[in-house]
Amino acid sequence: MITWPNFVSQLFNGLASGALLALISSGLTIIYGTLGVLNLAHGAMFMLGGYAGYVAFQMTGSYVIAVVAGALFLVVVGGLMELVVIRRFYGRPPEDQLLVTFGVGIVIVELIRLGFGSLSLSIRPPSWAAGVTSMGFLIYPTYRIVVLVIAAVALGLLYLVLYRTRVGMIVRAGIEDSGMVDMLGINVYRVFMLVFGIGAMAAGFAGIVNAPVVSLTPDMGDAILVQTFVVVVIGGVGSFPGAVLGGLIAGEILSLTSMVNPSYSEVMLFAVMTLVLILRPQGLFGARGRA
Repeated sequence: MITWPNFVSQLFNGLASGALLALISSGLTIIYGTLGVLNLAHGAMFMLGGYAGYVAFQMTGSYVIAVVAGALFLVVVGGLMELVVIRRFYGRPPEDQLLVTFGVGIVIVELIRLGFGSLSLSIRPPSWAAGVTSMGFLIYPTYRIVVLVIAAVALGLLYLVLYRTRVGMIVRAGIEDSGMVDMLGINVYRVFMLVFGIGAMAAGFAGIVNAPVVSLTPDMGDAILVQTFVVVVIGGVGSFPGAVLGGLIAGEILSLTSMVNPSYSEVMLFAVMTLVLILRPQGLFGARGRA
């Protein structure tokens, strides 16, 4: 039986998970929009962020340091991945890019499995975010509220970087026409490396923040990768606002459907994606030609 407190609780769960999905998807859609690369290693970046945060937390005992260190680590990993691997595949067929990113994702997962084993690991929430919070009509885990706030702030900062800075202007211009950016004398490959680093950081940051909610396992990025692609399709490929809205929609679909029957949550998500593709192939905020 569905009760009002249970319904409201699931709404909050959907907001929190949707904000994280929006953050991960924004990284993927920025990478594809600017570089034209469908990064199948994006789920591995999410997982790697969680493990990087775990190592930093074990070394320092500080949640804040773990989040910052893990995010910076993913910027470096993403930049190196673009420099060493992805850059050599820009002129290759799309299937080559898919295969190489898929392979890189497998390598990252197996390296983590080699180093940490297959058993699940966990990070405890910081003391200031432990326990529950009474919201008058609902008692809700404090850390899930913190996750929602952190994800919202991170999305806001990413928006400011993309829409209020020179770097963001170059990135958005690259999304529209990378050739024109190159003709203007801007080192487009340096921009590409930065974009890939930012995209990887968005996924890794979400993995760190989500670590106290779910256990860390080497394969945890697989399901996230599928959901992220669904979010990008719903919101529109290459659209940051679309990634945000698509993530929130996907989060609520998964959460509310699981309240009725968890086995149908993924089915409903794909059903909505199919409906969007039928009615608006380019996605809710996507431009024609990027469908």
